[in-house]
Amino acid sequence: MPTPPPTQEHDPGRAPALLIVDGANVVGSVPDGWWRDRRGAAERLRDRLAGYVAGGVPGVPGPLEIVLVLEGAARGVPSVPGVRIEEASGSGDDHIVRLAAATADRARVVVTADRELRRRVTATGATTVGPRTVYDPATEPETDPGPDSCTNPGSGS
Repeated sequence: MPTPPPTQEHDPGRAPALLIVDGANVVGSVPDGWWRDRRGAAERLRDRLAGYVAGGVPGVPGPLEIVLVLEGAARGVPSVPGVRIEEASGSGDDHIVRLAAATADRARVVVTADRELRRRVTATGATTVGPRTVYDPATEPETDPGPDSCTNPGSGS
């Protein structure tokens, strides 16, 4: 069972909470064909995460600093405003643990379902949440799609 982060208001005098996302684990949590295009799946996750920067995620109020850790075939995805990409040169889990340990002076929340990784980052003082916190296909972060967006439920798109 993930350790939920304490729910608290953001103190403007403190650094924003750091949300560290285990890209491979989160993408792999939804069987949507990600294995056919790992880099494309990582880009979709990155874009979804950008919608959480200002408002936060359940239990972790915004603003957030978000780091998406990628490895293997998902590497090469560029950062976007609000979401920094860090490419693991070896194990993504080891990279996440090092990042959590190196930022112990602030609130850190790791997004993963990996039990061993949860154990390791919790030992650094970080808290954890599951992938559906940021990647539930039934929900979308609040973003403004703009005037040109349109969905037609009957068209399948």
